[in-house]
Amino acid sequence: MNLALWIIAGLLAVIFLASGVMKLVQSKEKLVASGYAVLDDFSPNVIKAIGVLEILAAVGLILPAVLDIAPVLVPLAAVGLVLLMAGAAIACLRRKDAKTAVVNVVLLLLAAVVAWGRFGPHSFTS
Repeated sequence: MNLALWIIAGLLAVIFLASGVMKLVQSKEKLVASGYAVLDDFSPNVIKAIGVLEILAAVGLILPAVLDIAPVLVPLAAVGLVLLMAGAAIACLRRKDAKTAVVNVVLLLLAAVVAWGRFGPHSFTS
């Protein structure tokens, strides 16, 4: 199970690092045109903030455990992603974009598994 948690955390980190960087470097218009239609409801500053949160979560899923510095940050980063994806799913459902909401819920569930595993039976502190 420990290996599965590492794999899930690694996949989430790659996904959210890429998504966060894209939100930081691309304009709102480019993001909306490239398939992130839900971002049309948000200001450019909010989109940049979401990008920063995604990058921080990606780093927080991997680095604390690898460096063995405050590994409790790993499940906290996963909880942060759960909250971020809950908000994303709600935003998609408000726009009646069920397909994207499903993707967000899947990412939410994967982050929840990491949070559960790293807070519980496969904690780095035990």
